[in-house]
Amino acid sequence: MSTTFQLDTSTSRANPTPQPMKRLTVPRIRARKTDGVTEDPLVMLTAYTARQAQLLDAHCDLLLVGDSLGQVIYGLPSTIPVTMEMMANHGAAVVRGSYHSVVVIDMPFGSYEASREQAFDSAARLLKETGAAAVKLEGGAAMAPTVEFLNTRGIPVMGHVGLTPQAVNVLGGYAARGRSDAEADKIVSDAKALDEAGAFAIVVEGVVEPIAIAVTEAVSCPTIGIGASAKCDGQVLVTDDMLGMFERVPRFVKRYENIAEIIEKTVATYASEVRARSFPGEEQTYQPKG
Repeated sequence: MSTTFQLDTSTSRANPTPQPMKRLTVPRIRARKTDGVTEDPLVMLTAYTARQAQLLDAHCDLLLVGDSLGQVIYGLPSTIPVTMEMMANHGAAVVRGSYHSVVVIDMPFGSYEASREQAFDSAARLLKETGAAAVKLEGGAAMAPTVEFLNTRGIPVMGHVGLTPQAVNVLGGYAARGRSDAEADKIVSDAKALDEAGAFAIVVEGVVEPIAIAVTEAVSCPTIGIGASAKCDGQVLVTDDMLGMFERVPRFVKRYENIAEIIEKTVATYASEVRARSFPGEEQTYQPKG
């Protein structure tokens, strides 16, 4: 038995509840790719809150507490200003709201690049404060020694190559990567270096499709595509993008629903009823007894 947290939908509170341990593990995720083949593709989505995690959990293998919360939750212009405190707080909420998925937390910009020791301190803090299973960091061959350092000290690491949003100031924007031969070769070699260093999976973001396929074929660990290829070993999207919470989304996003429109219409109805004094009605008010 293991104590986890279940969100009570009647009270919106997360309550400790003894449950048998059923959560997926990092080794099980890694083992989904055998002899270069993943028969059952991995499903990953971003999650930032307990309730969101609860709704996504049963359908996903992994939940990513992405530093995309900088834009999605806080309205920041990029992921650069995201702090450790933000990641720790939202990571803990997602762990409380989930039971099945492996929860992975992005390491924010500036929390791991300076040294392997800095990366360990930051990663250890995130895992301790949240209960998550793994961290994700951006970068290729330059970060491979850090990945190996963390992995050999008990911290599973998910890599990230191709378009790396934390490097937007160096890259000069969010355009797809791998269009030149030199850049394509570097993306593949970066992925190989992370794989050899012990990364249990690698996100491949915003690359031309042949390069995503080449990376998937070149590494032994699963690849998770976003703006890459259906031939990757799994896929991830920012949940708010695929639900239609924003007017503009990257071209690689498929908008499965227009939740923003539903919310706007619902709020407009509420506002009109308040102004017409038709809400609250008798069913929503307390009347004298007797």
